[in-house]
Amino acid sequence: MHDLSLSQLSLELEQGHLSSYELTEHLLKRIAAHDSQLNSMITVTATQALAAAKQADSLRKQNQANALTGIPYIHKDIFCTQDVLTSCGSKILENFISPYDATVTQQLKQAGMVMLGKANMDEFAMGSSNENSHYGPVKNPWQLDYVPGGSSGGSAAAIAAQFAPVATGSDTGGSIRQPAAFTNLTGIKPSYGRVSRYGMVAFASSLDQGGPMARSAEDCAMMLNAMSGHDPLDSTSLPLAPLTIGKADLHQPLKGLRVGLPKEYFTDSLNTEMRDRIEAAAKTLEALGCDIVNISLPHSHLAVSVYYVVAPAEASSNLARYDGVRYGYRCENPVDLQDLYLRSRSEGFGVEVKRRIMVGTFVLSSGYYDAYYLQAQKVRQLIRNDFLDAFKQVDVILSPTTPQPAFKLGERMADPIQMYLADLYTIPANLAGLPALSAPAGFINGLPVGFQLIGKDLEEAKILAVAHQYQQVTNWHLQQPAFNTIV
Repeated sequence: MHDLSLSQLSLELEQGHLSSYELTEHLLKRIAAHDSQLNSMITVTATQALAAAKQADSLRKQNQANALTGIPYIHKDIFCTQDVLTSCGSKILENFISPYDATVTQQLKQAGMVMLGKANMDEFAMGSSNENSHYGPVKNPWQLDYVPGGSSGGSAAAIAAQFAPVATGSDTGGSIRQPAAFTNLTGIKPSYGRVSRYGMVAFASSLDQGGPMARSAEDCAMMLNAMSGHDPLDSTSLPLAPLTIGKADLHQPLKGLRVGLPKEYFTDSLNTEMRDRIEAAAKTLEALGCDIVNISLPHSHLAVSVYYVVAPAEASSNLARYDGVRYGYRCENPVDLQDLYLRSRSEGFGVEVKRRIMVGTFVLSSGYYDAYYLQAQKVRQLIRNDFLDAFKQVDVILSPTTPQPAFKLGERMADPIQMYLADLYTIPANLAGLPALSAPAGFINGLPVGFQLIGKDLEEAKILAVAHQYQQVTNWHLQQPAFNTIV
């Protein structure tokens, strides 16, 4: 039963072919038996999961169930979970038991879903490989000596290894889409403000968005429906009702839909075989009735530079609260307050987090704010304007998700610039606040790759429909790693 998708499991539960308790117990045993090879989990909440599954089965017997009732999922360890460790992959929060639930956590509980545990991640969501976790790197189920991508690499690896049908992730510069591409999954970053950030530990507040990762666009749509909606506790939450994307929405006609190919995304930076996979995806969409249109996003080459000014600046501000005083890690025997601050933060934060705090503090400092941070915000607006202009010509934009497939563990740890370039094609959508997804597009040397669809503001349903109909005529998303031959 671990090889079934969310939509398939939902039907099996509805028809009474299995119970949530049986399914949950089975998946917990699979995690216990095999996660030592992947390190995808930080915390497994077996007792709570089985109790939630029993409650879900009771609701189903009372005809009070919905499509998600009793479905197990894995939660990225960036979302607060009451009475459960919420560590963000960091030593500085290794003892933080959250006293409350994030809004997304509460929404999934209300939908009747069963949390199996918390997924490993790059510390404070800072990374593109899931090698920056205090709990060690996560391995890619497709090839165990390769990275699964980051920062939501634990979530991605867990789904790819069939520990759960779906998982949550967060995306600040590509952290849902890039690991989805590296592990043959579908993952969507919604429009900024579509999903509440309350209780999702902040990295860069103007960029962070929570979203789902699953095996198909249909499964992502089902999860996103439950995760979306206005939250008065989040000042950046849009005043919109929850999404209700159904089968009819996923099958909206594609005939005449204009799909843009940005010339700036098809340069020498793109792996030749990757270009072939994206062009093949474009031909498939063309056969489904879409019109392929060449477009330009002239400022996209500046996106990585802008991101690594804006995101570290916001991170340096957000992470200032971790001082060893109120909660989290505290150094031993501080001699005074300054020593407490200095050693608690030095010992509690990892190398990548320290790097970004230092960059962010510098660009916000007196004499440099105008030259760096303010200038980056101006260019950020130019990048958004490029998208707005492009969407006057097209309905969605198609691009690679990443420049190449997954890379080997340790390969880029000594070269931060090469690591940052893994997000070359995903960052612009975050800067512009637009919805974007990654879906499987094939394989290169046995490693999965993905294509990216970027939509207009609040048009998650449209890009999910394009991905879903692509998945009806291809089978890339159905392929499984050799790891899954393990029973």
